[in-house]
Amino acid sequence: MSLKKAVFLIILILLIDQISKIYIKTNFVLGEEVDVLSWFKIHFVENKGMAWGVQIPGAYGKLILTIFRLFAIVGIGYWLWDSVRKHAPRVLLISIALIFAGAFGNIIDSVFYGLIFEDSYGQVSGIFPEGGGYGKLFHGKVVDMFSFSFFNPVFNVADSSISVGVALLLVFNKKAFPKKEKEKEIDPTNAPETQS
Repeated sequence: MSLKKAVFLIILILLIDQISKIYIKTNFVLGEEVDVLSWFKIHFVENKGMAWGVQIPGAYGKLILTIFRLFAIVGIGYWLWDSVRKHAPRVLLISIALIFAGAFGNIIDSVFYGLIFEDSYGQVSGIFPEGGGYGKLFHGKVVDMFSFSFFNPVFNVADSSISVGVALLLVFNKKAFPKKEKEKEIDPTNAPETQS
């Protein structure tokens, strides 16, 4: 897998993630839900934390999490670039690209959504409001919308991308991280002498 293909996959996931979030944010009131199937619905929630709604407590928890995410995305980006350079297995490159795209998608929410959206509580949010958004830079809330009756957390495309990437690494661990067999070549002229 080339770097171009990895970047294409990342951009595709980011587009799907952000289009779905912007649509929900500008068409749903916070807490609104629509039944799609008996076991699946679109349910608009926002969280200040990580994937699946996990949060760091305290006044600076959100800021700490966002800064950590920014450092993490740089590390994941380097891992992807280095893996492409070293011609790593395709499954590893796809997994890293999925994790990168998911992490980056949620970073966009955390960094910018507070600036560009109105609050969704009790109203459908407007985008780029004249009076400014509901929060400051680095204090945006992550938009989640997928809800399954058999799975408690509400999540989004970015969360799914991270989860699929991690699952691929776990399931195809041996293919993603093949062990290099070291063949020991014994030079007969330097072979140790055996005593008889």
